Amino acid sequence: MLKGLVRRAARAMCRSRVRNGVWAALSCLVLAPGSAGFAQPAPAIEQGFASSLTTMPSENLGVTGAFYVPAYSSVSLSQGRLRADFSVTLSIHNASETRPLVLKRIAYFDTSGKLVESYLKSPVAMKPFATIEVFIPATDVRGGTGANFVVDWAAAGDIAEPVIEALVVGSVGSGHYAFISQGRALRSVGKN
Repeated sequence: MLKGLVRRAARAMCRSRVRNGVWAALSCLVLAPGSAGFAQPAPAIEQGFASSLTTMPSENLGVTGAFYVPAYSSVSLSQGRLRADFSVTLSIHNASETRPLVLKRIAYFDTSGKLVESYLKSPVAMKPFATIEVFIPATDVRGGTGANFVVDWAAAGDIAEPVIEALVVGSVGSGHYAFISQGRALRSVGKN
């Protein structure tokens, strides 16, 4: 009789462990952040920064420009034997107090110059003094050590040149690092 009780108890414990293990595994899949089945895409710029946007100017966009912004989403260390991955926040500031700034393209490229992602489906207009951002998490290593952004912009008249820069943040060992990478004009600002 004692042997029968022990066997039944052992079988019940085994079933319980299997059932608990299955439930634990399923809850890990359901609750895990970034799990493929439940990953949430980043909101489009139009959604994420709706309060920074305005209607497109009806006038001809006669002033145009473009910026190149190094992003440094990864940095080589120890003579190239190690790599540190950083998060990058691209910030685009309309430096004009009176005119909307039209963004025609925000494109993210990798080390080899290949397009990784385009962040605009169509041009958007930013309010005066407004800012929009694009965030690349440290876990997104598609850009590599030579990652960069290109931002094409336009305006309906003379305008202060936008301020476009990338904030790079990360840690290596026990050290934490943050630095700004300033955008550089690719072509002269001027009327077409």
